[in-house]
Amino acid sequence: MDSLSSKRALVTGASGGIGSATARLLAARGAQVFLTGRNIAKLNSLKEELGGQAQAYPCDLSDAEERTSLAKTILAEHESLDILVNNAGQAQDGLALNMKASAWREVLEVNLTGVFHLTQQFLRPMLKQRCGRIVMVGSVVGFTGNKGQTNYATSKAGLVGLVKSLAQELASRSITVNCVAPGFVATAMTENLSEQVKQRVLEQIPLGRYATSEDIAHAVLYFASSESAYTTGQTLHVNGGLAMV
Repeated sequence: MDSLSSKRALVTGASGGIGSATARLLAARGAQVFLTGRNIAKLNSLKEELGGQAQAYPCDLSDAEERTSLAKTILAEHESLDILVNNAGQAQDGLALNMKASAWREVLEVNLTGVFHLTQQFLRPMLKQRCGRIVMVGSVVGFTGNKGQTNYATSKAGLVGLVKSLAQELASRSITVNCVAPGFVATAMTENLSEQVKQRVLEQIPLGRYATSEDIAHAVLYFASSESAYTTGQTLHVNGGLAMV
């Protein structure tokens, strides 16, 4: 895969498993990586690990003002952005019958509205430079649905429409927009599941294991590279065969 040595990349949710793995891969390919998330300690630790190739920008992406401020700061310091990885996400699970309005609103705000808003901030400079890579991290449940996750599944399904629409609007300027849809990933979130639930899930995955964060990050890296230059508006399913969409 080609070098990303002249590229500037922003990874949201960089303090989490998939985000940090993605940041490491992009940096390993030579990109200058901008890390954002809410866990300042983890961001700073990753920044130190990556050395001069990384900068940390703590931000709560549920806050519209913070999103705008993040984009303005990055553009003021670096003028433009080559790669945007919208990885940050939130889940507040519960059956639809009992779901609070706040749980619906907050998940949609981070996972869909916030993604659109942050992406919008970087469109003009990408259009001006006539190139760019925008990668969304969705979910298998955006295609299959999932009991107890109406808010989360809806937000991830919405990303698919966003990807397809943006891809059509931006293609003439050589900006690609794609989505990676993970299945179950071995992260701190899945570690909290009971052993019974973990076993039941594993029995549904033909490859017989959870994805690692690196499995997902490699798919993101493909969409971030020039090797995916003729691919836009697409979703790559990385779920071990759980859903053969």
